[in-house]
Amino acid sequence: MAAPGEEEDVMARYRSPLVSRYASAEMAYNFSERKKFGTWRRLWLYLAQAEKSLGLPITDEQIKEMEANLDNIDFKMAAEEEKKLRHDVMAHVHTFAHCCPKAAAIIHLGATSCYVGDNTDLIVLRDGFNLLLPKLARVISRLADFAEKYADMPALGFTHYQPAQLTTVGKRCCLWIQDLCMDLQNLERARDDLRFRGVKGTTGTQASFLQLFEGDHSKVEELDRLVTAKAGFKRAYMVTGQTYSRKVDIGVLAVLASLGASVHKICTDIRLLANLKEIEEPFEKDQIGSSAMPYKRNPMRSERCCSLARHLMTLVMDPLQTASVQWFERTLDDSANRRVCLAEAFLTADIILSTLQNVSEGLVVYPKVIARRIQQELPFMATENIIMAMVKAGGNRQDCHEKIRVLSQQAAAVVKQEGGDNDFIARVRADPYFSPIHKQLESLLDPSSFTGRAPQQVANFLKEEVRPALILYQGKMGGKIELAL
Repeated sequence: MAAPGEEEDVMARYRSPLVSRYASAEMAYNFSERKKFGTWRRLWLYLAQAEKSLGLPITDEQIKEMEANLDNIDFKMAAEEEKKLRHDVMAHVHTFAHCCPKAAAIIHLGATSCYVGDNTDLIVLRDGFNLLLPKLARVISRLADFAEKYADMPALGFTHYQPAQLTTVGKRCCLWIQDLCMDLQNLERARDDLRFRGVKGTTGTQASFLQLFEGDHSKVEELDRLVTAKAGFKRAYMVTGQTYSRKVDIGVLAVLASLGASVHKICTDIRLLANLKEIEEPFEKDQIGSSAMPYKRNPMRSERCCSLARHLMTLVMDPLQTASVQWFERTLDDSANRRVCLAEAFLTADIILSTLQNVSEGLVVYPKVIARRIQQELPFMATENIIMAMVKAGGNRQDCHEKIRVLSQQAAAVVKQEGGDNDFIARVRADPYFSPIHKQLESLLDPSSFTGRAPQQVANFLKEEVRPALILYQGKMGGKIELAL
């Protein structure tokens, strides 16, 4: 047989579906080898520039040579070096030095591996949040439009997944929006709380840099500040071991896990509503719901969100355990674990937000089905209103209660035992006892009179909380998130 071609080789190896099937190109790049090792070189450049500005013997020529080769990465050479040295950072130091011979002597000067490793992780985490936040804001915006459109439409509410008092379609959507607004706030806070590891040395004491600057503490502090600013951070952690505290990773993955819980709840509601045929996610013209049952319209997008959200929620256990077993200034058993869980958390959050945006932009509402379900349950809910109306018309409360009890049980038997429709109101209309209020029955059964302040709550919530939060966020992002406000 002929040797397999390059494409066949790729198909013969496992690839994470998070990248090959789901996540956006931007998020996949954020956790790519090119982004990682390109950032390492930029960090070595920032360090050399700062050391030069503080008086170390580093030349302009060396700096320019490093600048010219930031993205000129020989990945094959780096892999060969790592196989030989068994050390990824030193492999890339040698690879960078190979294309920067004049700067070779000062690359990585005074630094430890975690200078590039941990600082790159923090940059990637920050950039990951910056990719997620606009997507989350867009989902909130689309759902806010939906909630506003259906703010007044009565719908049967459920508690314990049993029929309860009425709500509105828009009010139920606001429950989803409120959770996502909390997530938006949490993700912003987690991003803004990130600090840079900075220039701290092998055990966090900055001893190597203090030696380079001949005991000048102020220059070591200024070096840390300069490199931190060059990397785009306002602050660095004041104390570290060899690594930044792994509790930082807990905070990052905790807010992503919380987002996963929100999305799972929303998409579960949509799946339940799809079964009730009240609301469905978008279903394309040529989409197939089932290979065996052509009539099916499976909520596959919402199911995908739930499936991936479960994975996202479990990932926070990794940094929890990692942080708990960091021995003294650090131990390397965090490394392999973090390569997996940090990337997978952001890649997973990325796809569930993209999918949820697609769902939220194409939700289909079936008003007649919603109205029919209300009519099946509303007669029983209206019994208190009927009693009050009869009392006002001169009736006896206890007599009326007994009449309604008997008629409602008869109607319930028709529904449960015969599979018929709820005929309670027809029985009330046919009973001469209720003749004083027959003309009021229509108004007493108006679904909008059973939704309380739901429409007003929707209007107030969107006006006072959601829209201002989105406008504020849009301003922070320079108007780059395509919100329909």
